[in-house]
Amino acid sequence: MNKDIIREYFSIPNLLSYFRLILIPVYLLVYFNAEEPKDLVWAALVIAVSGLTDMFDGKIARHFNMITEWGKLIDPVADKLTLAAVALSLAFRFPLMRLVFALYVVKEAFMGVMGLIMLRRGSKLNGAMWYGKVCTAVTYLVIFVLLLFPELPPWAQTLLISLQIAVTLMAFVLYAAYYRRAWKDAKRKKA
Repeated sequence: MNKDIIREYFSIPNLLSYFRLILIPVYLLVYFNAEEPKDLVWAALVIAVSGLTDMFDGKIARHFNMITEWGKLIDPVADKLTLAAVALSLAFRFPLMRLVFALYVVKEAFMGVMGLIMLRRGSKLNGAMWYGKVCTAVTYLVIFVLLLFPELPPWAQTLLISLQIAVTLMAFVLYAAYYRRAWKDAKRKKA
């Protein structure tokens, strides 16, 4: 196999991204086969391993100069699919999570479409913005609390999920404002 192909597709960071993709069905299997609330700890553990590999793949890629174009694509895809799978699975147990899942799909679809449009115009988003990182952190916090403490009182569940909705909406609005500015800048540069 060509060394360039191996470097592009089979670097350690990319292998970690593939591993995260494999963990999605593992998580779903563990989550939906949990017979008692304490069994959900295993589902939380799978998500924790996924989160750790996500953290390490970026650090490894930057430290050892293993950043690849494929890695720039597969890493966020693995992140988004993981969060979508978890939000959807939690929607079966917590009805308000259906709104989180719908909002997440709309936000990510918007960002994907706008990212492609801006790329065609010669502009692109250079990594996640601070509000995207805050949104991801809050999402993981809510996920872990709901998985580790599934018998929280309904008011606490509602409060946590409402916090996630509010932070996701904030990130969506701020990304929309970012893309609006980038659109105007690209138009101005073209003129």
